[in-house]
Amino acid sequence: MAAPARVTAGVTFGARLEFENICHAFAGNGETLSCINLTAEPGEVLCLLGPSGSGKTTLLRIAAGIESQTSGRILMNGREIAGPGAFLPPERRSIGLVFQDFALFPHLTILDNVRFGLNALSHGEAVKEARIALARVGLADYESVYPHTLSGGEQQRVALARALAPRPAVLLMDEPFSGLDSRLKDSVRAETLAILRESRATAIVVTHDAEEAMRMGDRIALLRDGRLVQAGGGEELYKRPASLFAAGFFSEINTFDAVVANGKAATPLGVFAAPGHLDGAPVTVAVRLGGLHVGDVGVAARLISRRYLGDAELVEVAIEGADQKVRARLKAGALPMGRRDLTLSVRESDVLVFERDSKSA
Repeated sequence: MAAPARVTAGVTFGARLEFENICHAFAGNGETLSCINLTAEPGEVLCLLGPSGSGKTTLLRIAAGIESQTSGRILMNGREIAGPGAFLPPERRSIGLVFQDFALFPHLTILDNVRFGLNALSHGEAVKEARIALARVGLADYESVYPHTLSGGEQQRVALARALAPRPAVLLMDEPFSGLDSRLKDSVRAETLAILRESRATAIVVTHDAEEAMRMGDRIALLRDGRLVQAGGGEELYKRPASLFAAGFFSEINTFDAVVANGKAATPLGVFAAPGHLDGAPVTVAVRLGGLHVGDVGVAARLISRRYLGDAELVEVAIEGADQKVRARLKAGALPMGRRDLTLSVRESDVLVFERDSKSA
């Protein structure tokens, strides 16, 4: 059955939201955020990316007014909304929030769920705005049904409609697609991004999935242990990661320890340029799995295992001089069945060299 048609309806223009030297600590548990300086520009989608415990959701809750920072300020269009000089309650911040579990009221119809946050309007105006929001997400024909009758993707769209109904200047989304199966996730994510573009609200999306961040974000802020590791566009973070941690978060990698000599680092996979590193410096060389290819020239390898993934195969090989198995992601069909001995070549653009830091491994 075809998805219901959506209508478009604009909202107030997105605001500029600034995190200025934000620190946060839970009593007795140490620091959770350390001097975060970050800005979401008007109308952009900013993805907060990082592993569990990196501080993503805490930063989101501080922006929403659910949590208070230990120090620092939150500014919207240059006006302090949380800090030493002011603290606006959540309902006065013009910030919408979509929770990870959607948080729909099971005893209310879809229309009443969306209308719930429109208390400042008359009943008639609230119903009108709720219907506009439901139409925007393609659920105009579902207003009288209850949440339990909807699929996960439909519930996600209801939660989005509820957050957009008050026409917020900033929309916060905490892992909004984590509860969806992988096939549904792609379509719902694309729909959500289209709706965000139409609404023109500034959006901050929390995710632990680097591919999702690159699909959705105009910019990505990568966090680790409460600190901002790197911020920029998806291509920048993928091609020019600032650390081994950042490189490993955006792609699977093999790592080799080496010492720079004559501006190069020698590994079992070959000798690679090490720009910016002095001779004698200990470095870690990272090689993306997708940068290894089977060919006639390169390094001899012995196949240990292979796993078919559809359009690709994940293989493990033994290479002389390597203490651990080397992994490669090969195009399906590139390696004939039954072949055990092969030659691997490396694409230089998939080799990254970092100053050795055991914490980043």
